[in-house]
Amino acid sequence: MVTRVGMLGMSDGNGHPFSFSAIINGYSDSGMRHSGWPGIYDYVSRRHGSEFGVGDLRVTHAWTQHVEQTALLCRAASIAHAVSSPTDMLGEVDAVVIARDDHTSHLPLAKPFLEAGIPVFIDKPLTLDIDELRWFTPYLESGLLMSCSGMRYAKELDACRAGQVNHGEIRLARGTILNDWERYGIHLLDAILPLMSSRPISVSALPGQHDSVVVLLEDGVPVHIDALGQVPAMFRIEVMGSQHISSFDITDNFSMFRRTLWAFWRQVVEGRPTIATTETLDVIRTLIAGKMALQNRKEVSLDGLGDLL
Repeated sequence: MVTRVGMLGMSDGNGHPFSFSAIINGYSDSGMRHSGWPGIYDYVSRRHGSEFGVGDLRVTHAWTQHVEQTALLCRAASIAHAVSSPTDMLGEVDAVVIARDDHTSHLPLAKPFLEAGIPVFIDKPLTLDIDELRWFTPYLESGLLMSCSGMRYAKELDACRAGQVNHGEIRLARGTILNDWERYGIHLLDAILPLMSSRPISVSALPGQHDSVVVLLEDGVPVHIDALGQVPAMFRIEVMGSQHISSFDITDNFSMFRRTLWAFWRQVVEGRPTIATTETLDVIRTLIAGKMALQNRKEVSLDGLGDLL
């Protein structure tokens, strides 16, 4: 039994269709080497063959906005069928991965599949529009939709997630990343919020030349997040407590992506969310509140965005 997966879309500067497809299918050395994604080729070529494959998933169909890119993707990850339109996959696949990180494309691409009852994984961020989030919510609840950053599953945070690091009373959490809040803030929210013991309630902008915010949690703990813009690659999480202070640099993309795809496969098999819907909603509402705070330079309450459950 094979769960046939359709891989959809391509965003500038984002090679997730290539990395996700390679992790599921394995890859052609020549095809990936000449795909135009040397960084992806570098990290997949360093993995052992036993690390490829995710349950019974198989990427069988692919579409991107450009015929040439679709052909490169199919060669790189041994995908049998290149299609000319996303909806050509309806009736041909059992699940879909939307591997674009330009959030405005997500609802139009996902809608025909979700309405047809086909499970969908949507690359981060799911949306930055509260009305779209309301539309997506029933599908998150039903287990037809999953969306997150791979940093939710970063192996560097395993000991912390498992409670093997005793921070004592957490006083501050901090995340630092490249690029901007709208596209990359989701990485830090998905990494940090599951480590905290309470939910976010508001976001305020901090002064500075880059996107900088403080997310306030219900228990009063602040989470400072800095998106530094165009700087060398940086994905750092810091947790500061009364008993211990930790710093984690997130570098293993392959493992986090494979774990994410495994979680999606389990969701497809079990028909229920692998991430609690409240957690997904908290992350996206915090992302939206942060966007508003940066635009208006005011504190934005998550309650002010409306109740989605």
